[in-house]
Amino acid sequence: MPLFEYRCRNCGRHFEAFVTGARPAVCPDCSGRDLEKQLSVFAVSTSSASASSMPAVGPCGACGDPRGPGACRLQ
Repeated sequence: MPLFEYRCRNCGRHFEAFVTGARPAVCPDCSGRDLEKQLSVFAVSTSSASASSMPAVGPCGACGDPRGPGACRLQ
């Protein structure tokens, strides 16, 4: 089951819920169903030893942007 983040429009509570197609999410505080799905973000951390062993990223091959791939403004 996927985990989604929601904000209840009735009471303003932010919460996470496991959701299946058959059972919609419900606010745990007010039992409201007027919910706004939030953008879920995650973070990944590594130890300093493994982070330093990774090679540095070079400039973007398409435009030369020194911040590397993904920073290209040509798209």
